[in-house]
Amino acid sequence: MKHVEKTEKAEGTHARIHRVVSRIPKGRVATYGQIARLAGLRGQAQLVGYAMHALPAGTRVPWQRVVNARGEISLPGSSATRQRERLEREGVRFDARGRIDLDRFLWQPRTSQR
Repeated sequence: MKHVEKTEKAEGTHARIHRVVSRIPKGRVATYGQIARLAGLRGQAQLVGYAMHALPAGTRVPWQRVVNARGEISLPGSSATRQRERLEREGVRFDARGRIDLDRFLWQPRTSQR
């Protein structure tokens, strides 16, 4: 029974994270920590990563719009390439070091949207 309760709690938490990520507009990015704060999970940036990883193939949640606090893609290999390609198609630009200028592209949600 405890396993079922933990699973239901995790699914609810992931759903909160997915709802926040779904609000990020095209051409903008958010950091893992920012998503955690907006989902009421301050200090749980790693949990945001787990929630993104758990998304099913073909999801409509724009997972590619979540990056690390340095404006970098945290995924390895071909997943990183796919994420970068998707972001570039949305108009997000990378510098020579592979970083996104967060001053330019970071999503700034209005507080009333929370």
